[in-house]
Amino acid sequence: MTETKAGFVALIGEPNAGKSTLLNRMVGAKVSIVTHKVQTTRARIRGVCMEGQAQIVFVDTPGIFRPRRRLDRAMVTAAWGGASDADIIVLLIEAHRGLTDGVKAIIAALKERGGEQPVALAINKIDRVKAEVLLDLAQRMNAEYPFAKTFMISAERGHGVDDLREWLAGELPNGPWFYPEDQIADLPMRQIAAEVTREKLTLRLHEELPYQLTVETEKWEDRPDGSTRIDQLIYVMRDGHKGIVLGKGGETIKAISTAARAELSEFLGRPVHLFLQVKVRPNWLEEAERYSEMGLDFKDGD
Repeated sequence: MTETKAGFVALIGEPNAGKSTLLNRMVGAKVSIVTHKVQTTRARIRGVCMEGQAQIVFVDTPGIFRPRRRLDRAMVTAAWGGASDADIIVLLIEAHRGLTDGVKAIIAALKERGGEQPVALAINKIDRVKAEVLLDLAQRMNAEYPFAKTFMISAERGHGVDDLREWLAGELPNGPWFYPEDQIADLPMRQIAAEVTREKLTLRLHEELPYQLTVETEKWEDRPDGSTRIDQLIYVMRDGHKGIVLGKGGETIKAISTAARAELSEFLGRPVHLFLQVKVRPNWLEEAERYSEMGLDFKDGD
């Protein structure tokens, strides 16, 4: 019998580098929020991927950036925590942005931490630049840091992702699997449901309310008829924000609810009844309880 392998892989990089898209591509299901806004991944989301006899557990860290608020600081601490706990680190960068100051700062931090685990480089969004630009970027990056391996990928289209997954599987230590074979994420379903609704809010509201809201699943009821009732609270910081979320005649919240309900029904494989309520909570960014809901440590923001 072939020996099983299992281990943790941390995806790190600047905000919006494509970490969540890569995680979802690897796992084959949507477990991490994907939007075009930066800093949308707040918690370390673990997605589980099977490759032969290897179980790869991905830690999708929040994007690493220069923190300003408590929430920012807690997110960056969570990102580095995910990296130091992992067996392998994958640094994801965007091909068209190249070696930015942010990437240089991450590389400097990797050198300073001096971890034992191998670090692979994944250059993402390769369809946006010419081949010679890619090769030059790969050479410059490897001159900056001794990467164990370099991959050229498109997380969105799937190019190069199989090669990366196979290499990761081969590098993992021998050992029993951490999760059942059919489990794709270790986040509680209540938290995944909240993330789905938050994604729909972010997509719908664009620049109006970027990071000043959060979603909490208040109640979850699996009904005898095979459906699920989910009650969620959307916390905003000001009365004016509440009006934006609700929209004229409640049309915005209805559209968000419809989109979230459809995705949750598909994800759970059963009918979902979703009830959203908007509450003004001016100081939610300073409440320890909200951080726990997002899988972050409140103290890390100090």
